[in-house]
Parts: sequence; C-alpha cells; structure tokens
Amino acid sequence: MLGLILATIMVVWVARYVLKKYPPQPVLFVAGIIMMLLALFFGLGEILPSKDSTGSVWLDIIQFISLTFSSRAAKLGMIIMLIGGFSKYMDMIGASTALVKIAIKPLKKIGQPYLVLALTSVLGNFLAMFISSASGFGLLLMVTMYPLLVKLGVSRLAAAAVIATTAAPGWGPAGADNIFAAELCGMEIVPYFVQYQVPVGLCTVAALAIGHYFVQRWFDRREPDASAGTDVSVSINNGQQDSPSVPGFYALLPTLPLLFVLFFGLGESTIKMDISLATLLGLVITMLVEFIRHRNGLKLFKDVQAYWDGMGSQMALVVTLIVAAETFSKGLLALGAIDTLINSAQGAGFGGIGMMFVFITIIIAATLVTGSGNATFFAFVPLAPKVALLSNIAPVLLVMPMNFVSNLARSLSPISAVMIVVSGAAGLSPIELAKRTFIPVIIATIVNIAVTLILFF
Repeated sequence: MLGLILATIMVVWVARYVLKKYPPQPVLFVAGIIMMLLALFFGLGEILPSKDSTGSVWLDIIQFISLTFSSRAAKLGMIIMLIGGFSKYMDMIGASTALVKIAIKPLKKIGQPYLVLALTSVLGNFLAMFISSASGFGLLLMVTMYPLLVKLGVSRLAAAAVIATTAAPGWGPAGADNIFAAELCGMEIVPYFVQYQVPVGLCTVAALAIGHYFVQRWFDRREPDASAGTDVSVSINNGQQDSPSVPGFYALLPTLPLLFVLFFGLGESTIKMDISLATLLGLVITMLVEFIRHRNGLKLFKDVQAYWDGMGSQMALVVTLIVAAETFSKGLLALGAIDTLINSAQGAGFGGIGMMFVFITIIIAATLVTGSGNATFFAFVPLAPKVALLSNIAPVLLVMPMNFVSNLARSLSPISAVMIVVSGAAGLSPIELAKRTFIPVIIATIVNIAVTLILFF
C-alpha cells in the first residue's frame, strides 16, 4: 500500500507540471528516477536483474535508462525516425498537400452540407494514416476543407470540430504509438494493424462520422452561425513557405510505404517487406521522381535534408518520450504500485475486462489533463503486458483500447495541440470547440471498446 500511495503522489506531481507546460520528457524522467530511489530506500522492489546489474543498486537506475535507450533507439526508434523523416520530406516537396487536395475534390460536388461534413470525417481519418502530425494535418485541412464546409452552410464550430477529430482514432502502421503497441503485443506492425486495428478502426471511424452528422446538425439548428453559407478564408502563417505546386500523381507518393507493406505483407510474395524497408524504398522512388522532374541534383540533395531533419526531430521528441515514459513506468513497477492495484481490483471482483476499463479511465483522465495522448499512452502502456498476464487476458485486449482511446481523448482536451491550432485558425475558443467534439468522440470511444470486446475477448 505504501508503494501505491507514493506512486499516486508522483502521478499527481507529473500531471501538475505537464499541465503547467513543462516538457513531458524531463518530468517523466525525474518522476521515474525518484520512484526508483524510493523503491530502493523502502525496500519495495529491484531495478535490474543480477545479470544486467552494475553491481550497485543505485547505479542500476541510470543503467536501466542506458539500456532502454540502447534497445529502443536500435529498432523501434529507427523505425519511428525513418517514418518521421519520410513524412517531413513529403511535406517539403508538396506531396502531402497534393494528396489532401485530390482526395477532397469529390466532396465539392456533393450538395448536402452535413453529408459532406460526415464524409470529411471519414476521409480525414483515412488520410491521417499518411500524415504523422495531427496538428499539422488539422492546419492543412483548415486551409483546404474548412472554407468549403462553411460555404456549404455548416457553422464554423461544426467544421472545426470535424477537422479537429480527423486524426482522432490514430490508427495506421506509420504511427509511433501504433508501432510501440504492436511491439508490446509481441507482433509486427502489419498483423497488428490489419488483424486488430482495421476492424475496430473502421467501426470507430463510422461512429465518429455518424456522431458528427447528427450532433453538429442539431447544434447548428440550436445555435445558428451568421458565417455559415458565406465565403471564409484561413490564413496560416507558420513561418514556412507555401506548399509548392506539384503534378497530381505526387498524391501517390505519401502512400507508397503503406502500399508496399500491405502488398508484400499480405500476399504470397517471397520478398520480406517491413515498414523500415518500405519507407526507405518510398524515399528512393520519390528522390528519383524529383530528379526526373527537376533535373537538378543540387535541389534534390538540399530538399532531402528535410528527411534527415525529420529523423532528428523524431529522435528528439518521440524516442526520448518513449524512454522517459518507460522510466516512469519502471518507477511504478519498482514501487509495487501496479501489483497492489491489480490485487485490489481482483479482490473487488474485477476481471480482465474490469482492468481494461481501469486503464482506459486512467488514459482518458490523464490525456484530458495533459493534452497529450502520446505522452499519456507511452507512460502507461508499458504496464499493460504485465497487467494482462496477471489478469489472464491477451495483451492486445489492453494495449489496443489504450492505443485508440489515447488518440480519441486528445480531441476532447481544449489544451491539446490539435484543438488549439484548429480553434486558433478558425478564431474560436478551444473550450467551445471541445463542447462540439465531446459527444461524437464519446460515441466513437464507446463503439471502439464494444467492438474490441465483441471481436477479440
């Protein structure tokens, strides 16, 4: 019980400082180290097994961080950096914008405003697989889709609410959280995505779109917006140049890694294609296309610098966050807090499903408070395999709902990056925007959990 009390104090401390806009990585590192120190001081648990120990239990804390960096940067971290670099390069050459512009063209021909609104939600949740940043994708849609929706007659809040949730499920084989989730489940990303995420994700996307259709129409009738049906424009100055004009076929380039992985991974091909190889192959093909188009080697090599910059930013932001979160999780385990929580839940009659709801509740609450779905997910999901083992359920039954819900809850928090940038671009309050996203996201969350239980429990 002492461990659980100490862990609760540290969790509250972490939430407080993340809410005050402290960077999550150092906060999680410090919290994890403090919890490990307390575990050693009170004799509550060990840090490393004897085969990995430095010979000093106190130095084992730093050794744990060193070993985690080594293991994560070598495989998972490299995959994340390669995908992040590819996404950055696609933005640089204008391919991401081309993909969005071509995808939304058919929507302009539909005259029913709320049907277009719902279809925008569906389309956005598929396009989000190819654009890694939820806030960046939101800004892109604010420029391309938001004026069309308002012109058709929906309110600014309704249009912004749909755009703020276009990456809400967070599914796809390129997401850093999805790759990490697959690893914790003991499987490759393609089986995790195809066998588990796709059936649940399709139902979640449909529920979100249907929720938006009825909820936004009801709100708009109750609270009419004078701007609806008028021409609006969104000017976003983010310190970058406008996306370059490119041929239409450039819309295919961001999809290449996913297409390669699915084609070779699902068929009977003798070629083994993982996400790293697919991403590098996509880069090579894109560079070849760029060289043929521009016939300028200097421009090609200067532009591809965006790839290396993207890799570096993923190392600085995502990989460090994963290691910091695992340090935090290790502190919770060392204190014995998770064992106490599981034993208490089982004593109260909670089975595997009960533990799933406990973790989902923690994820939603933490994401609402911090505004970061990734930070919350990475902090708590390393605990899932052990909890699943003790609860006699498959790890995926804990990991996947946490994976989806951490992304969905991000669109409920008025302090999340995507909610702030979308509301800011539309000139709206993040609180008002959160009121419009609340019901559709809750509906999608309920459907997500229900489908997971029906299909896999």
